[in-house]
Amino acid sequence: MKKTFFTITGTKYCYGSKFFEPGMRVQLIKDKENQYDREAIQVNVKGLGKVGYVANSPYTVLGESMSAGRLYDKIGNKAIGTVVYVLDNGILCSIDNIAKKKYR
Repeated sequence: MKKTFFTITGTKYCYGSKFFEPGMRVQLIKDKENQYDREAIQVNVKGLGKVGYVANSPYTVLGESMSAGRLYDKIGNKAIGTVVYVLDNGILCSIDNIAKKKYR
């Protein structure tokens, strides 16, 4: 099965990106209350909370990653991802489970 990638953006508005490391797990949560983006997906790290968002702009989506808009209907309300690369212009991650499941 082909891996699905996404980009974390907006980290400068939270804790920055220096603490991200390859292999780190992140949780994706649909942000249904976001007034700026109907397809916003928040990215959280255990112990910190919100650390950014899944990129949803052609200017912030890296390489072949999926935008939040393309990913939104492919996940349940929550999903888990893993950091693959930490780059200057974003954090590239793979989604661990693309199936529509509800995580508790």
